Amino acid sequence: TSLAVFKPAKVKNFIIEEVEREWDQNKIRKLKAKSEQLDFFENSEDPFKVVTKLPYKFSYVFEDSQGYESTMMIEDWEIGALYWRLVSKYEGDELKAIEDVKLKYFNDFAKTKDLYFYLGTTQLHHFVSKNPFIIIGTFHPKVDTQLNLF
Repeated sequence: TSLAVFKPAKVKNFIIEEVEREWDQNKIRKLKAKSEQLDFFENSEDPFKVVTKLPYKFSYVFEDSQGYESTMMIEDWEIGALYWRLVSKYEGDELKAIEDVKLKYFNDFAKTKDLYFYLGTTQLHHFVSKNPFIIIGTFHPKVDTQLNLF
């Protein structure tokens, strides 16, 4: 795996795609079985818990400093937490929730802040993908304007 900090030259869009709402049960069984293979010194409590799956995939479309356009998925717990908090706030209205996620990540972070991406690779795509990176976090400080020197 690799990590990087990247500053997009221009954020062009924020994409929201509906995805499968349930986890693949075959994968869940494999992960559960793997977690049950305890070391001699490990605690025997069952630490395996399945979180609720996000029913949407969020991605940024952006350009780098050379004008090359990319689309990159955001796989960050913060965007998921924001989504679930908004679903609760809007009493289950997913459309209002995803609209507000876009307002925060595109209209606020991308258009009014100095946005950086924390990028990471997954082992699954590290050596086989043209671009194995995904956005694992964002850093969005206020834009500092240069003060007059004289």
